[in-house]
Parts: sequence; C-alpha cells; structure tokens
Amino acid sequence: MWHPSLLKAMPEVELTLLIGQYAQNYYLADKQKLTERVRSFHQYLPGYFVLPHPSPRNNLWLAKNPWFETEVIEDLRTRIRHLLAS
Repeated sequence: MWHPSLLKAMPEVELTLLIGQYAQNYYLADKQKLTERVRSFHQYLPGYFVLPHPSPRNNLWLAKNPWFETEVIEDLRTRIRHLLAS
C-alpha cells in the first residue's frame, strides 16, 4: 500500500532488492520460480535485484545452488560498492 508513495518520494533509488518469493511476485509480472529468477537475475537489472530470503530454512537451497554465492552475491557486492562510491 505504501510502496508507490515511498518510491515516488525517493526518485534517486537506483537499485531495489526483491528478497524472497513474495516480494518478487508482487513486483514482477513473470511466472518464474525463485531459483529461475535468481539464476537469471541480470534480466531484472538495473531496477531490481532478485534474491532468496536469507532464512536459515533456505540452507538446503543454498547448498543445492553453489553458483548463488560465486555469481549472484559477488555481482551484488560489486554493484553496491559502485553505488556507494558514486
């Protein structure tokens, strides 16, 4: 309910993290599953960066998807460094 007015008040926002399936389903029109979205995170840039929820219940997901740490998290770190430096 309050997201549109909040985002309108902050036009300088350059990156929005969509953490978890509920956030992604709200903002994204596609019907992909979480793993598919996270694996193809580049297609949602530059506006959105999709991530799984950082719940301890997701440890199995993290173990099954080692590419997440090496590809996705590393890219996110680089983007955040760049945004903080500008």
